Amino acid sequence: MVGRVRRRSPPALALAFVLLAAGPASAATLRIASAKCVPADHCQPNPRYVAPGGKLVLTGSGLARGQLVLFARKSNRKKLITSKLRKSRVGLLVVAPPAAASGRIRVIDRYGRKSNAFGPIHVVKPPAPAVTPQPSGTVFDGSGMWIWYLDKSDGGNLDAIAARANAAGVRTLYIKSGDGATYWSQFSPLVVGGLKQRGLNVCAWQFVYGKVPSDEANIGAQAVRSGAQCLVIDAESDYEGRYAAAKTYMTALRSQLQPSFPVALTSFPYVDYHPSLPYSVFFANGANFNLPQVYWKDIGTSVDAGMQHTYVHNKIYGKPIFPLGQSYNDPPPADMIRFRQLAAIYGSSGVSWWSWQASTGRGWQAVGGAAQPLTGYQPSQDWPLLKRGSKGDETLSMQEHLAAVDPTTPTSGAFDAATDSALRNFQAQRGIPATGTTDALSWQALLSLTPIAARSGSPRSASAAAREREIPVLGRH
Repeated sequence: MVGRVRRRSPPALALAFVLLAAGPASAATLRIASAKCVPADHCQPNPRYVAPGGKLVLTGSGLARGQLVLFARKSNRKKLITSKLRKSRVGLLVVAPPAAASGRIRVIDRYGRKSNAFGPIHVVKPPAPAVTPQPSGTVFDGSGMWIWYLDKSDGGNLDAIAARANAAGVRTLYIKSGDGATYWSQFSPLVVGGLKQRGLNVCAWQFVYGKVPSDEANIGAQAVRSGAQCLVIDAESDYEGRYAAAKTYMTALRSQLQPSFPVALTSFPYVDYHPSLPYSVFFANGANFNLPQVYWKDIGTSVDAGMQHTYVHNKIYGKPIFPLGQSYNDPPPADMIRFRQLAAIYGSSGVSWWSWQASTGRGWQAVGGAAQPLTGYQPSQDWPLLKRGSKGDETLSMQEHLAAVDPTTPTSGAFDAATDSALRNFQAQRGIPATGTTDALSWQALLSLTPIAARSGSPRSASAAAREREIPVLGRH
């Protein structure tokens, strides 16, 4: 009929759209009732504890697949990190992001509605079981003691030295054999042979300066010819910046030794404090063991903090670590025992002590006393965090590994734009988030490569000043 408007009910599709647009007002309440770690055999007794990358099953109302779970971010708690809910045989499941921090969690739906804050959820690495380190089959296993001046160590009497060492469970003596290009006569074949006859292992240690590296190498080799069962290179502040000298020394030294002869480096424990010390050159050219000087009392820190810092920054060099502990300046025996326990937790099958002449009676007792294995202690799983602007030997080592897959990578020890690009490309190729920073996955992938030595004998980072001298000068020359 003309002029008459016919009224019709909205079609069902339009009605559905109206209801959908209403969104939050018509949806069920969003609420988390529980969050439990699964599977149980991967979790701690408290179900609210989950490992980074572990799984939580959530129950509650209004929860659905695809919704986002909000976690605090480890690096900045003011910023959040998300992970999606997904269906599984055990219910709605979310993976705790590796970068998540402990705290309360929320769920957010597609309308932007947030649930209640539930928790706290503890995102922590699971406690490690007690560790029994596997022996390396070298003289570095077990307990060792360092001798600076033989005549100040039980008067140099070999019977007295052997008796004290055996009573304290010391099986290896590290005796000074040289200072720079000067050989020390106390490391004689007669002394070395006499101690071996008394059941002890004998290693030589040489303090080096890097001024006449070829001559210093000859002094190191002389100690080996005198009967040393290993040689330890003591390179400290005098060696900072001397990259070319380190290469010369190691090349000349190794040319005079059997390929399998054990050579170690001992130096500052905090690698990141000494950006110009050529750790990487020593380790890449024949120093196959690492004896960092973890003198926690003189550093001014706890045993735990000192050991954590040391292991995090030394493991990138890929050499077995046998930490050198402090028995001088009379540290508490409990600290010395803790040092032994932590070394085992970090996987070291031997420790040694500085020094014989400076150890007190109670110190000797702590060297040989009972030390029960630690249980429920999680050693640090951190790695050195390098990013654009970083500088030093750690950066140089990372660049040398990157250069194995990208020859255009600078090997300057300076983390510049080209290094940033090379690292991001490498991360993307390996399926690692391309952050341009060195996280655990990146380091592990890099260390599987054979590094390419720096093209320059002296990288730019060789001129970098020490961040700090964590160990006061001991006058050990």
